[in-house]
Amino acid sequence: MLTVFGSAAVTIMFLSYWMESRSKWFVLVFAGGSAATSIYSGLAQAYPITVVEALWALVALQRFLRRHREEALN
Repeated sequence: MLTVFGSAAVTIMFLSYWMESRSKWFVLVFAGGSAATSIYSGLAQAYPITVVEALWALVALQRFLRRHREEALN
């Protein structure tokens, strides 16, 4: 079951990254996928990946917020 969760998380990351130019919401989905991948790698005890994926989630969340503010100003 853990492998299915990890596979789903990485698939969500891949698809949302591919589609992010279409909508800011895909950037937010990417952040969620990165957070899910971080959780998965923590459960799998792959701690360096846990940290990197958590940082990716924070960077993507920051990108979403920036893009949301920019679109609100226009």
